[in-house]
Amino acid sequence: MINGPGSHMNAWRSKDVPLDASVNIKHYIEITKIAEKAGLSFVFVADGLYINKKSIPHFLNRFEPLTLLSALATVTDRIGLVGTLSTSYSEPYTVARQFASLDKVSNGRAGWNVVTSPLEGSASNYNKGVHPEHAVRYEKAEEHVNVVQGLWDSWEDDAFIRDRESGVFFEDDKLHSLNHEGKFFSVKGPLNIERSLQGQPVIFQAGSSETGKDFAARKADVIFTNQDTIEKAKAFYRDVKFRAKKNGRDPEEILVFPSLTPIVGTSEEDAEKKYIQLTELVSIDEALNYLGRYFDHHDFSQYPLDKPFPDIGEVGKNSFQSVTDHIKQFAQEEQLTLKEVAQRVTTPKSAFIGTGEQIAFQMIDWIEQEAADGFVLTIPVLGDLYHDFICEVVPILRERGYYELHEGHQTLREQLNLPFKQNRHRKLSTLY
Repeated sequence: MINGPGSHMNAWRSKDVPLDASVNIKHYIEITKIAEKAGLSFVFVADGLYINKKSIPHFLNRFEPLTLLSALATVTDRIGLVGTLSTSYSEPYTVARQFASLDKVSNGRAGWNVVTSPLEGSASNYNKGVHPEHAVRYEKAEEHVNVVQGLWDSWEDDAFIRDRESGVFFEDDKLHSLNHEGKFFSVKGPLNIERSLQGQPVIFQAGSSETGKDFAARKADVIFTNQDTIEKAKAFYRDVKFRAKKNGRDPEEILVFPSLTPIVGTSEEDAEKKYIQLTELVSIDEALNYLGRYFDHHDFSQYPLDKPFPDIGEVGKNSFQSVTDHIKQFAQEEQLTLKEVAQRVTTPKSAFIGTGEQIAFQMIDWIEQEAADGFVLTIPVLGDLYHDFICEVVPILRERGYYELHEGHQTLREQLNLPFKQNRHRKLSTLY
C-alpha cells in the first residue's frame, strides 16, 4: 500500500520520507520499483472523496489514484497497479474506460479496489443528494460492478482485425452493446476500448461488514481484511470462502489478503523501540481527531480522556461500519479509556513485530493455517521500515519456498495465479 509517506497518520513527520511524499512522483516511483524488484505482486493506492481540517495530513494533499498508477505503469514492467474508485460517486461508463485504459497502458496489470465511500461528507462534493445508507451503497455497488464488467466485454478478444489491404478494422459480430436498464443505472454501451492481456482488471474489495462480505463473495477476486489475531483471520477466511462457494464460485479463485503492518528489528527489544518511536509521532489531540474520522468525524475531545470509552450510540454506523463496531467492541471488552482507545487506533500494535525470522515464520503460519492467501503490506513509514521488511523478511520467505519472484508473469492475474477473465460473449459462441 503506497499511501505517500506510509500508513501511519503522521508518517510525514518521519525523517525517513520526503516532506511532500504524498505528491512526490519520484518517491512513488522509487518505492514501486523496489517492490517490483523484490517480487511483490502489486502496489495499491487508497483514496477518499472528502476532507476537512481534521483529516489525516497526507490525505489533504495527494494524487488521484488512476493518474498516479498510469504514471507508474510507464516506468514498471511486471508489478500490478491497483487503485480505489467509488461506486457511490462515479459513473460506470467512465470507470470502465479509466480502468480498461490503465489495463491497456500497463499490458494487463490493472486492478480496481471497489469502495462505496464511507464518509458522509462525500455527498457534499457531488451532485448526488444525501449520502446513501450502508445497505443501499452496497446494492448500488453491485449493479455498478455488473455494468462495468459488462462494458469490459463489449469487444471480443479478436474483434479488431486492422487489415489495411481489405480496409476491415473490426468484425461486426464481435461487438456487443450492453443495453443495461437497472435500478440505479441506465447504460447502453458499447465501450470504446478493447480488452487487455488479462481480459478484465482484477476486482478488489475491502468490506468486512456482513453486507460487505456478501458482496465480496459474489464479485471480488481479492478481499482485503484487517484482522489482528490469527484466530479472527481464520474465521474471516472460512466465512468468505464459504460465502463464495454458496454463490457458485470456486473458493480457490477468491483470495483473502489480511493487512500486514510489520515492524522488523534486530531483536524483539529493537522492534519494540521502533514501535514506541511511531507512537511519538502523534499527540493526543491528533489521536482523537484520527479516531473521530472513523465515526464520521465525531468530536471526541468533548469527553474525559481517562474515563471509559463513551457510549455514543449509533454514531458512525453509516460510515466505516465494521471498523466502528470493532472499536466499540474491544473498548468495552477490555474496559479501555478513551485515551487508550485513541492511541491504539492511531498507532495499532501489529501482531507482526520482532526479528525478520520471527515475522517470516509467523506469516508462514498464517498461510499454513488458512488464515490468509497472502498479505497487503501497510508499512507505517515508507522508509527504513519498508527496507527492513524487503531485506530481512522476504529472503527468508524465499528460502523456505513461500515466495516466488514470478519473473515470467506479465499480467496481474498471472501474478496472483488467477485465471484469464473470459469474455462472456466468447463463451457463448464457443458453447453454441
